[in-house]
Amino acid sequence: MNFRAIRTLLPAVMFMALIAGCNRSWPPPASRAGDKPFILTTTGMLADLARNIGQEAVTVESLMGPGVDPHLYKASAGDVTRLARADLILYNGLHLEARLADVLGDERLRAKSVPVGERLDPARLLAADDSGKTHDPHIWFDVMLWAEAAGIVRDEMARRFPAQASEFSANASRFIEELKVLDQEVRKRLGAIPKSQRVLITAHDAFRYFGRAYDIEVRGLQGISTTSEAGTADVENLAAFIVSRRIPALFVEASVPPRTIEAVQQSVRAKGFHVAIGRELFSDSLGDEGTPEGTYIGMVRYNVSAIEAGLSAADAATTTATEKAS
Repeated sequence: MNFRAIRTLLPAVMFMALIAGCNRSWPPPASRAGDKPFILTTTGMLADLARNIGQEAVTVESLMGPGVDPHLYKASAGDVTRLARADLILYNGLHLEARLADVLGDERLRAKSVPVGERLDPARLLAADDSGKTHDPHIWFDVMLWAEAAGIVRDEMARRFPAQASEFSANASRFIEELKVLDQEVRKRLGAIPKSQRVLITAHDAFRYFGRAYDIEVRGLQGISTTSEAGTADVENLAAFIVSRRIPALFVEASVPPRTIEAVQQSVRAKGFHVAIGRELFSDSLGDEGTPEGTYIGMVRYNVSAIEAGLSAADAATTTATEKAS
């Protein structure tokens, strides 16, 4: 018996079983019962986008809550039921939700699913690796690129729910203006950090669009996806870079365990230098609902404040002999 083949086929078999058990009719969208259009998103960032454009005319839910890593997320039976009931599914695409690929690729979901990131102009996207065959999915960290994503969502919502098209257009215009103001605010605040200290070091390489947009050098210990693992050599190389550049702070992320960043800090300390761990950044998810960080604009402002505080700190000094001994 080929157990490897069985393991390969098992997720698809389980998915089909879940689909079969959801309902006898496919799909049973909420709007058929006379309710508001039901929009289901994968990430909190997309949910925030849909809520700002749809306002009270739609119902929006997200599969992934605060602190959830979309690179590792797998669909549950409840998720499949919600996907089946949705009138519109918004997902990032560009391999962000890699472990949802089989579910979102089902032909009965494809007709109502929109990979927002894949609708952007490819010329505006960053390559994920040297091959150039895939793109970095973390598009929301360039505020004006996210404004373009807002236009994609607006147009798709208007096409599918034409009765509210004018409302969607007006809401999107207001939100895009807010994003333009936010973009200028970020540029001004980060531009005040000395260029030599404008280096953002995080657990995984999620901030490359942020770096390109706002002239910040970005280093991630892991790759584009958190499915990659950082080895000892990666830790040591990054520690040496921090010491050579006298970087005052590095950052953990809300959706990524802090242990690898803590390992870098320890390696830096062993080299006779001290680097602080700054406030936790939001990378692949928003903050808790009901907090400023639970919205896209609030999340960006929080991150900028944390980066300002960490990178604007006084120049780090070498550790004392007592610290090295400890």
